[in-house]
Amino acid sequence: MPASGCVVLCVTLLLTSASGMEPDRDLCLRSESLDLADCRFRGLVRVPPGVPHGVQLLDLSGNRLTDVRSGSFVGLWSLRTLLMSNNSIRTLQPRSLSSLQFLETLDLSFNQLDPLPRDFSRSLTSLQELRLDHNLLRRLDSASLLDLENLRKLDLSHNRIRTVDVGAFDALSKLILLSLEGNRLSAFPDGLFKRQRSLEVLLLNHNYISVIGTEVLAPLRSLTLLGLQGNRLQTVRFKTFQILQTTTTSLLMSSNPWTCDCELQRVFDKIRRVRRLRAYDYSDIVCQAPEQHAGRSLASLEGQLCVAETASLLVITVTVMLTVIGALVKAENNRKNKPVTA
Repeated sequence: MPASGCVVLCVTLLLTSASGMEPDRDLCLRSESLDLADCRFRGLVRVPPGVPHGVQLLDLSGNRLTDVRSGSFVGLWSLRTLLMSNNSIRTLQPRSLSSLQFLETLDLSFNQLDPLPRDFSRSLTSLQELRLDHNLLRRLDSASLLDLENLRKLDLSHNRIRTVDVGAFDALSKLILLSLEGNRLSAFPDGLFKRQRSLEVLLLNHNYISVIGTEVLAPLRSLTLLGLQGNRLQTVRFKTFQILQTTTTSLLMSSNPWTCDCELQRVFDKIRRVRRLRAYDYSDIVCQAPEQHAGRSLASLEGQLCVAETASLLVITVTVMLTVIGALVKAENNRKNKPVTA
């Protein structure tokens, strides 16, 4: 190594040693007030030690973290926002976040998490916004979110979730936004949202949902937007939405494989007549079956789908009436022709 290179390296190491700072810490930019530590895109493979205790926002996005170790954030009592998106995090070790009692925002999006640890939410009682979108989660159990009693926004979109335990959201009574879109959900058990009376936005777009229970939405008394686009719905029951006791709820239901028949037409006619319900994308609801209606919008078929059923009902009614009249006439003739006994 040239002498000049050695001098530069030795001076750098001496300065680092003299200041008492580890090399990882120097990779983060800090604001003059020391309330923000910017560690984005620094090639970090672990949470850097020595982050000042007064930091309120720590940004570790765009690094090469693969796990978060226990005790990584010990002493950061002032931390309110922690951003760790766009890493390769697969594992959160036990109690890795448990020292963050005052954290309000946590972003773990665009990682490789699966599963979510059962103690994930331990001590995160102040958390208000949680982003877990674009991970590899396949299931939500009843323990992982147990301590998030103040959570208001939860983004679980674009994972691989197939199963949600009935009690998974029981602690989230203050939730106002829940996004589960872009997963692999096919149905929801009754009681899943029994504590979500404050929920305003529920996004279930682009799943595999083919059936919606008539009671599953009943507790959602504040719901203003329900997204069901891009699922596998062929038909729905009016009672599913009639049970919503809200002021106004907009429904997004296009891009489903609808079977356009008289019953479906009647359901949407009823929805549109209920003042508090709004079929926001009704004009974009396109039929997939039966074959003669495939590709046409439901709106373009108004007044046609129930004609055949009405005609059939009329024929049945007339037939029944004629049968009854015939029976009455026959009975009367039999009565008249019956010989009178002395």
